[in-house]
Order: sequence, then structure tokens, then C-alpha cells
Amino acid sequence: MSVWPEVTTAKSENRHEIKLAGASISKRITEDGLDKSVFQLTSLNLLNISDTCLTAIPDEIKRLVNLQSLLLFGNKIEVFNENITYLSKLKVLDLSRNQLKSIPESINNMKDLSSINFSSNLIDSFPKLGDLPNLISVDVSNNKLTRFPDVDEANLPHLTDFKVKGNAIESLPNCVSRSLPSLKNFDIGDNQLKTVPGELASMTKLKELNLKGNKLADKRLMKLVDQCRTKQVVDYIREHCPKSDQSQPVTGKGKGKKGKKQDDQPPEEAVCDLCHSMRILHVEDDVVKVKILESEVGPVRPYILCCIVNELNFTEALFRKFIQMQTKLHDTVCDKRNVATIATHDMNKIAPGDLVYTAKIPSQLKLTPLSRLRPCSGEQLFQQLTAEADALRKEKKRNVYSGIHKYLYLLEGKPKYPCLQDASGKVISFPPITNSEDTKMSHESKRMLVEVTSQTSIGACKTAMNKFLQETLLLGLGDTDPDQGYHSLTVQQVQVVDPEGNLKSVYPSRTDCVYENSSNIKVYRMPKK
Repeated sequence: MSVWPEVTTAKSENRHEIKLAGASISKRITEDGLDKSVFQLTSLNLLNISDTCLTAIPDEIKRLVNLQSLLLFGNKIEVFNENITYLSKLKVLDLSRNQLKSIPESINNMKDLSSINFSSNLIDSFPKLGDLPNLISVDVSNNKLTRFPDVDEANLPHLTDFKVKGNAIESLPNCVSRSLPSLKNFDIGDNQLKTVPGELASMTKLKELNLKGNKLADKRLMKLVDQCRTKQVVDYIREHCPKSDQSQPVTGKGKGKKGKKQDDQPPEEAVCDLCHSMRILHVEDDVVKVKILESEVGPVRPYILCCIVNELNFTEALFRKFIQMQTKLHDTVCDKRNVATIATHDMNKIAPGDLVYTAKIPSQLKLTPLSRLRPCSGEQLFQQLTAEADALRKEKKRNVYSGIHKYLYLLEGKPKYPCLQDASGKVISFPPITNSEDTKMSHESKRMLVEVTSQTSIGACKTAMNKFLQETLLLGLGDTDPDQGYHSLTVQQVQVVDPEGNLKSVYPSRTDCVYENSSNIKVYRMPKK
């Protein structure tokens, strides 16, 4: 069998990433099998073989010792090849939408793993999780699990996202709160739960809890789950769901009331002069909304949050620091835009009216990209950037991309591109690549729309947005007196709704912008007028 052209190109240009996806690759696999010479590319750090008829992972996978991301989603793989567990540098493992039935215990040997996605398989047993100190996200949704994964005595200090939605799990172990100390987003909807352990309310960092679609015996809890936010659900669990150890008195209710009185309705003069302060304004009828077309963005980039920052006071020097801060957040908390993308817009340059978050065929998406003079389609921009990247690589004689060129692979092969439109239909954002030049921020901007999108989770959006607002506050962008010791910031809530106007999310909610490790930041949530 001849060597595939993609493999030849990757080898000759010493590329560190290769993608083999779609119908044409599937046809080649059917006719001649997978070209195993791809496993000779030992310098690869990303391998993507997706949406093909591949039924098995070759043993040669273990040769790719430098691999950091292995994306094998949308195939027909039936057995998890344990040779994958020899890839000691692997951080991202995606085997979603295959036909796996089980996962081996040796997955615990992969200490660098940060994200594992086994959703939409046929998995009916999951190994006991042990020492995975870097794991952040686990997704085993839409499988055939009847028992919750065993996390008792596990070392998962950084696990923030756990999705087990759409299984047949009948009970939650009491140890969940103890074993998952950093959990922020817990999705166990559409299972067979009848009760919920009271220990769940002890998870102090929990921001999003989904219990919808279960068969809860407590009808009041069932109603709260369907109609209320996470905080009300957790408060009810704290008060009414039994713990295995009832020796501790329940005090959550009184504490909650105290918190509300102290934090939600402060007199204006109570704003502390000895700390940074963030004022969150309750959403009003005249505030812009974001309408999300889930049927369009669902397959490509389904999650979005927005808010508005008012009363900005930039200087040219502060504006440069602000741009540098965004770049740093994209590299850190957003994991080089793999987890989330932050976009900022001058609110006064956006047409009045609600925004629409949708997805378009690349040739039909039109915008004027940042720092470019002429409008173009998403397809044209992708082709231009690809050509620029190739030219830069040849010029510098090294396999390194710079600027937005290094994010092109996030859209490669997508049938539609996500975009945010203003009320006039103009595209103002094309995540995760660029914003529109038409709504570009400058040192003269006074109001800012902040948009965070993700293909991972709404929790990832919240983490990025929380950090962005914290850094914006600490830069002093909302200050009228540049010499004052402590800074202030005013943030307006924005709702995301479906086309019928039903609320999907609001940011910042009561559980957002909670800076527990920053005692010098005080958040004031202003009541509705």
C-alpha cells in the first residue's frame, strides 16, 4: 500500500499535527486499511482520525511517544487498545461516538491526562479512578453505565467537569463530595436516580448541577430541579436530603439569609474603600439578549455566555495591558482556545437590538476580520490564513504558527462555522478565530460586550469569564481616579435565550464571580430596579 499524501506531507514538513477525517479517509480505510506509516511520525503531538469507518486502533499507536492530543471520535472502534496507555505525555483523549464497551484500569497510568471524553459509546463498566492529578474534565455521557464511576479514595484534585448524563445510574455514592473537591460542573441528568445524598451540598465549589430527567422520589426536589437554579437545588439538598453522617447540624438556611442581606442589597455607601469592588447589575428589559440557535451551533460550538462591562476608563497604556491580558488568558485558562475563546466588542459600535448566536456554511459567513480592510467569507479567510501560515512556516523554516494561524485546526473540516450576529444581521464574531473590525475595541471605548464561547461546556465559559472579569477589575479599567489604591468595575448581566425567548442562562448569575481566594475583592449584586 502506498503512503498516504497527508503522511508524506507531514513527514517532509516535520509537522506536529495530522488530521485524517471524513468520507474520503473512510473510503481508503475500507479499501486498504489505515496507512500505518502514520505511526512512524514520532514527533506528532496531535493525531486526529475522526468520522471514519475505523474499527480498531493499531498497536503501533504506542510509537507516538510525544503525542499530547489523540482525537478518535466518530469512528466504529469497539475495543480500547491498552497501548494507548503507554502514551505518557497524552493530555487530551477523545474517543466519543464509537462502539466501546469498557475502559481498562490502566488508564490510571496516564498521569498527564487533563481531558477524557468517552461519551456516546456502549460502555457498561468503568474502571476505578485512582491517581490522576492533572485531570480536569471527564465525559462518559450517553453510555450504558448502571453504577457511578468508582472515585472512592481517588486523587482528582483538579477535576472540575464531570458528565455522566444519559446513562442508567441508580445511585450516587456519598464519597463524591470528598473525592471530587474541585468539582464545579456536575451533569448527571437523564439517569435512574431516586434519591440524592445530602453530602452533595458539601461540594463548596459546585456551580452547575444537572439532575433533570431522573426519577427522584422527592417530588418537591423534582420540581426544583426542573424549575430552579443550582443554588436553590443545593440549598434544598442541604436541608432535606439525608447524609450518611448526621452528626453535623444543618445551618445552611440561616447562612444563606445572612449572605443575601449582606451581599445582595448593600446601601451604596457600604461599598468598601479597602478592597476592590465589582458591582453586578440585575438584567433589565432593555438590556440586549443573545438568542442561541442550538440546532445550528450544537454540532460545532454549542456554548456561549455574554455580559456587558460599563463605565470603562482606558488610557493608551492600560489598553495595551488589556490586550496583553486577553492573549495571556487565551494561552492559560482557555488552553490556547481549545477550551474556550474570549471576544470583546465596543458596545457602542453594535447595532441596537438582540444578538443571534448561530452557525453558517463557510461560504455564507461574511465579516471584516480584525486588522483587515475588506470583508470576506469564512471560507476565504480560512484559505487566506492557511496560505499565510504555510508561507510563514517556509520563511522561518520551522513548524511554528503565530497569532491566529495556530488556531486554524480548531475549525478544520467543520461543515459550518459559528458566528455572533447583531440585530442587523452583521457578523461581529467568528469564534474561535477572530472578531469583526467593525466592533473593534480601542482606548476610547466606554462600554464593552464580552463574549465567551466553548465547544467543551458552559462551565468552561464561566471559568474563562470569571477570570477575565477578575483581571479586568484588577487592571483598573473601571476607575475614574487612576491613582486610587483599589479598583472598581460595573458589570451588567446578559441573558442567553432560545428563539422562543425561554431563558437558557444568565451571566453573571448568583453563583458566578465568587472569588474565594481573593479576600480583597468584594462583589455586590444590585437588586432589580
